[in-house]
Amino acid sequence: NRMKRIFLIISLLVSIFLYVEAQNIPVPMSYVRLYDFIDELITDGVITHQTAVRPYTRMQVAHMLEQAQLADSTLNVRQKKDLAFYLNEFALERDTMVNNYVQYTDHSTYNLSLADPQFSYKAKNNSFKMRLRPILGANIIANKKGAILQRWWGAELQMDIANHLSIWGSLRDYSWNGNWLSDQYFPSAYDKIRGAKIHYGNSLQAPALRNLPGVQYKEANYGGDFSDSKGGINLYSWWGSIGIQRDNIRWGDAYNSSNILSGRNPAVPMITLQLTPCKWFQFDYFHAWLVSNVLDSTYYYLENTAGSDVALKNYRPYNKFMAANMFTFTPIKYLSFSFGNSVIYAEKTIQAAYLIPIAFYKSLDHLMTKGVRTQNQNSQVFASLSVRPVDHLQLYGSFYLDEVKFSRFKKSNPQNNPISYLVGFNWSGWPVKGLSLKGEFMRSYIACYTHSIDVLDWSSNSYNMGHYMGDNAQSIYAELAYRPIRGALLKLSYSNDRKYNSYAYLRDNIGATISEKPFDYCIYSNNEVRLDGIYEVHPNMFMTLSLGYNNAQGFDNIKTNALPSEDIGDAQYYLDKFSPLFYQGKNITATVSFSFGF
Repeated sequence: NRMKRIFLIISLLVSIFLYVEAQNIPVPMSYVRLYDFIDELITDGVITHQTAVRPYTRMQVAHMLEQAQLADSTLNVRQKKDLAFYLNEFALERDTMVNNYVQYTDHSTYNLSLADPQFSYKAKNNSFKMRLRPILGANIIANKKGAILQRWWGAELQMDIANHLSIWGSLRDYSWNGNWLSDQYFPSAYDKIRGAKIHYGNSLQAPALRNLPGVQYKEANYGGDFSDSKGGINLYSWWGSIGIQRDNIRWGDAYNSSNILSGRNPAVPMITLQLTPCKWFQFDYFHAWLVSNVLDSTYYYLENTAGSDVALKNYRPYNKFMAANMFTFTPIKYLSFSFGNSVIYAEKTIQAAYLIPIAFYKSLDHLMTKGVRTQNQNSQVFASLSVRPVDHLQLYGSFYLDEVKFSRFKKSNPQNNPISYLVGFNWSGWPVKGLSLKGEFMRSYIACYTHSIDVLDWSSNSYNMGHYMGDNAQSIYAELAYRPIRGALLKLSYSNDRKYNSYAYLRDNIGATISEKPFDYCIYSNNEVRLDGIYEVHPNMFMTLSLGYNNAQGFDNIKTNALPSEDIGDAQYYLDKFSPLFYQGKNITATVSFSFGF
């Protein structure tokens, strides 16, 4: 009897774990049209879901689409067509087979599609599902400086095994090619290694201040090459998942760029945990291996060289790790609140304390460092709030607290806390269905995201993981979008980015630095107006046309009482530091692209 009871308990636990409804594979945030459609449904009040933590999983998206299907009567004709379009894209997650125009299929277990290039397979008992897609695309970007060709190719594989194990992977190989990217403008080998091409300015210190995905270039005289390999393995159930993957994460409500985790830096490997035990609560945790780009003088390989008895030292970068958690509550339909904390640390090995998902990491950090009076690691606290007081309107805000002392909020205290805040709104679907208006305002104070120890700053591969403008900066963003027909998105946007006095974080001078007036002397600005037209011909098959005007300017720093921590230069110095050559000054830039697999 005792053995039977133990067997029944084990069987029950296994049954609960294996009770699932769809694959737990992340939907890349580069799938702009899908995320835009989901945002539209949420803001119009058709479906409910938190928007602070992305990417969504394919399971979550399938559930949201089915939720919208139940509210079919509230959708207009175009939304119904979009819904049917995406329900077909997520057919495997709904235990059905995709249906395409040019295909070889038995309609129940396999489908080889040519119009939307992919192969799909589903076992009759749904115990195994697979999707294989090629990836191919090209951009032509041109302005008065010349033309740049970007091309990429690769493949993506997704598998679901026994309804509780997801395995996926993708490879995209990119190449930039254009005279403006050649060695004529980037003569040094170090420039080529760091890749001061499209994403980087002339500075060797940090990427350019543009809202572009992070990359790590390889050497190329004609331009720049890089590859992007993502993937993972996830054990999941209806109540959550645990896995290891390499991907991008965005935390914080935002439409232009989040000031917590923007997902802009190159993807990093991480252990992930997500729990969704009920509709009103979600918990997210990850432990990531970041790329420090800081050499460790004590860690090197010895390499034999011809004609010398002295081995060459090849120095390796410092280890850099990050642990972070986020608690998201949706107590009522129109309110979502998220908060969490994180720590960036650079120990020789993984610190076990930071593998604890639910923890206040600053407390653990003090426990491990204060006893020997050494410098502690770098910890942060953040929060995000989304309110939808009426249908069609979302108000949101995100707050990143790098370091906070309440005494600094007093007017009598000249010091400012190194924090960042972002507020915005999204008005959608009224009075015209398919029309939306967004506005966003961000400010980051002096020393936010930075640290006196380079290896501990808020970055990976030298890309700031928060807002792309960094500290002591301001960004204004506005967007008017219209969705006239199924698969189409027209977007007119305006951005005003301003960078103010740039300071180094010097530990013995930080009090004086954060006592400086923030948002005082503007040293760099970029104003940009863009018109984007996107049409999704088939799922994951896009045609895009963009036309933009930008004016990137540097300004002389005329301060006479500069601190030792202040980076002083003239207008051209700041322009070279913060803007790629291709976008400096006034430019009208056109982009034409076609891709499948995005």
